[in-house]
Order: sequence, then C-alpha cells, then structure tokens
Amino acid sequence: MGLQIEKLEHNMAKLTIEVPYEEFDKAVDQAYKKNKNKINVPGFRKGKVPRQMVEKMYGKDVFFEDAANIIIPDAYSKAYDECEEEIVSSPKIDVVQMEPDKPFIFTAEVALNPSVTLGEYKGIEIEKLDTEVTEADIDEQIEQERNRQARVVTVEGRAIKEGDTAVIDFEGFVDGEAFEGGKGENYSLEIGSHSFIPGFEEQLIGKNTGDECDVEVTFPEDYHAEDLAGKPAVFKCKIHEVKEKQLPELDEEFADDAGFDSVEEYKEDVKKRLVEKREKESKEQKEDAVIDAIIEKAEMDIPEPMIEMQQRQLIDEFAQQLSMQGLSLEQYFMFTGMTRDMMMEQTKPRAEKKIKARLVLEAVADAEKMEVSEEEYENELKDMAESYKMEIDKLKDILAEADEKMIKKDLKIKKAIDFVVANAKEK
Repeated sequence: MGLQIEKLEHNMAKLTIEVPYEEFDKAVDQAYKKNKNKINVPGFRKGKVPRQMVEKMYGKDVFFEDAANIIIPDAYSKAYDECEEEIVSSPKIDVVQMEPDKPFIFTAEVALNPSVTLGEYKGIEIEKLDTEVTEADIDEQIEQERNRQARVVTVEGRAIKEGDTAVIDFEGFVDGEAFEGGKGENYSLEIGSHSFIPGFEEQLIGKNTGDECDVEVTFPEDYHAEDLAGKPAVFKCKIHEVKEKQLPELDEEFADDAGFDSVEEYKEDVKKRLVEKREKESKEQKEDAVIDAIIEKAEMDIPEPMIEMQQRQLIDEFAQQLSMQGLSLEQYFMFTGMTRDMMMEQTKPRAEKKIKARLVLEAVADAEKMEVSEEEYENELKDMAESYKMEIDKLKDILAEADEKMIKKDLKIKKAIDFVVANAKEK
C-alpha cells in the first residue's frame, strides 16, 4: 500500500492511498461472493454463476463499488496508523482511480491537530469569588427541600393564585381554526412555572373551579412551529380542579425524617452541604476563568471538521443522557421542534471552547515538561476500576495502547489545570 500526505491550509491534509490491484481484486471477489446469490442467469442455478460470466455480461466493474466499500475502511485504517501526523477528524473519502488491472487509488481529507502558540499562562488575574454561605442561603435551601416534600391537595372555595396547580381542558385556535397539538384534557398546569406560552398562565389567576374562559396569547416569533410563530391564538379553557402545595412544618419531625436528632442539627448539615457545593462551584469557576484567559491570549487555527466531530460527540452524549430517561433523540426532536442541524449549530460554541481548552492545556503541559509517573497512572486505573466495579487486572486486559495514551494525556491535562490555577492571582 502506498501513502502520500499533502498538507493543506487551516491544518487540513489530504492522504492519497494506493492499493495494488491484486489486493483490490480480492475485495472484488468478496463482493462477488456476497452478491452471487442475488444474480439470475439463464442456464445457471442461483448462486452458481461464475464471476467471469457475470463480469462478461455486466462489465468488469460490476462489483467495483461494493469492493471499494470493502477495502476503503481497512486501507484507511492502515494509512491512519502509518501517518505520523495526529489526525483529529473523520475522513472525507474521494475515489480517484478504480479501473480494471490498475491500482485502486482514493484520497482521505482529514483535519490535523493544530499547533498552539501560547501567550501568558502564568500569573493570570481573575476575580475573587465569594463562597460565603449566609443564613438566607440556608433558609432558601431548606425552603426548596420543603417544597420537594410538599403535598398537593385540592382546594375549594377560592380562586387560582400564583403557585397553584390548575387541572384544565384546553384547545387552541388560530384564525378560528383549531391547530394540531393545541388540545389537552385534564392537564395539570402549575401557575408560575412558565411552561406554557408567555401570558397563558397569568390569565388563569382569579378563575375558579368550573369556570370556562378564553385565554388570548401570541406565539413567540421564534416558536419552533413556523406556521404558528408570531401569530395570535385563543385557547378555550375549562377549569376542573385547583390544587395547592402544603409544605411540611420545619420541626423535630421534619428533622427526624431527614435523619437528624434536631432542627439545629439538620440546619448544620444543610450549611455543610452548601459550603461544599460553593467551594466546588468556586473551584470550577476559577478553572474556567483561568482557561478562558489563556485561550484569549493563545493563537491556534482549528480546522472545521475537528469542531464538527466534537459537535457530533456532544450530541451523542446528550442522546445517551436522554436514553437513561427513556427518551430517544428522535422523540426529543419531535417534542421540542428541534432538528439535528439546529442542535449542531447550538452546540458549536461549546464544541469550539472544549477543543480550545484542551489544546491550550496540552500546550501548557508540554511547555512545563509535565510527565505522568507510573504511580499516578496506576492510581488512576485503581479509581477507574473502582468506578466500574471491576478488578484492576481485568481493566488492564481490556485497555488498548491507545487507551493508555489517552488516560495519560488526560492526567497531564489535569496537572496543567492545577498548575495554571495555582499560579493565578485573585484580584
């Protein structure tokens, strides 16, 4: 196999990969065997037509396309391993030559890991963050917990107010015509949740059980359904029931249910958890601020395919999170009006930031000649094995060489984060 590498602008490269015809012909034979049972030729039983006969009837290149699909992944994989450049995107494949008795030639356009020119990365000035936990913060946290444990009960003899849940039937009309998706029955709507179109919930305040009313709203200009965006609508509503939250009293029983001997002890635990949370948030915000400043002072040219690959990875991670909630990405798109293209555009800034952060931290690690010791690597494997609930030796068995390199690179990045944060100055 032959490989030529041509550097292009913006950290792109074109790999020209040449496969001898003898190897390509083996792939052609595989394609023939894969398809022979589908071929009918008079005088031959199905699956028994010789390859030469099929090629004579339909042309010698009849199996070339299938053969290309067979040989390209393996040939590209070998070229990837042989290439000394660090490839950071999926390849864009283009067949250059696919002819009888000639080498099979194709190109793979790929993005290369861009070099980084660091600016200042030591002594970065950042704002000092306030991590103090006040009595008001503790009270707010306790109130949130009381709300989580609240009972929802039906109320009689009073009108709907902010915070109530109204059980309603509704049907929406635009220009007097009902529209798809605008109807619901026995829907529980929390007033003040802002889960409906702006202005809808407020118009139910003051209404009573049994009331029927018209709610007049205007769909937002950026509403996901284009046929409704910016249009006025009328929702005909009927109120079946009004419910309110009843919060538990903050007393000894409440503290006991939470696992504490007294309200004071419970409050101390709330304070402790808030302090830990604030300190963690402060650490993360400090890291983000320092890294943002280093990115701002650095120079790099990130190829677009590298960003696109990171965008797809972020979407895949989001899809995995959805699946844990029993939803598919397609269902999410249906419910929200979002599309994959919209999500790609939405994730682009985050993908670009993630790439830049990793690149500058790798550059810092290189500039400071940071290394990962075997002890540090082993400790990381122990933590991973504990997290996966498996024996460390079994984990080592399934880790490939590339996995080991990635783990060590991640550890170097963690060291770089600790280094730049430790060298930052708060003002």
